Amino acid sequence: MLGKRNIFLIGPMGSGKSAVGKLLARQVHAPFHDSDAEIEIRTGVEIPYIFDKEGEAGFREREREAIEILTAIEPVVLATGGGAILLPENRAHLAQRGVVVYLETSVRQQVGRVQHGRHRPLLNEVDPAKKLAELMVTREPLYRGTADVTVATDGRKVQQVVNDILQAIQAAPRG
Repeated sequence: MLGKRNIFLIGPMGSGKSAVGKLLARQVHAPFHDSDAEIEIRTGVEIPYIFDKEGEAGFREREREAIEILTAIEPVVLATGGGAILLPENRAHLAQRGVVVYLETSVRQQVGRVQHGRHRPLLNEVDPAKKLAELMVTREPLYRGTADVTVATDGRKVQQVVNDILQAIQAAPRG
């Protein structure tokens, strides 16, 4: 893993991918990108609007295009959306083009972090805890299967998580 210059953060919404990614990028002297922010820049509209007009399938196609482009930047620290791992093409790009870090987070922690956010279209008009638990049933095996490194984030400060990521990457066998 030491030969890979890109670090890709995966995990559910509310796992801290953006906050961790920004600090991690500063520490490894690489640009930071967020795939959701990139989609909003490219389309000129917010993600909830895309979901309203194109549905989840339309959003996932835009996400696939963004991830294909962003994973080709080197070096880069990339925070992906929570559902980015749903498409096999995204998982392949992530696995082949960098070190994939799964930010493991409990549903309880996710709820605490996302309950007041308005940019979470999958949580509109539903019980957030129930929906997040349902999403994890499908997504957690994909996160684990795609990740090179898993780091727990519950109750931890961003700097602690970043330190654990850097230690895990340093300790990993060369590949």
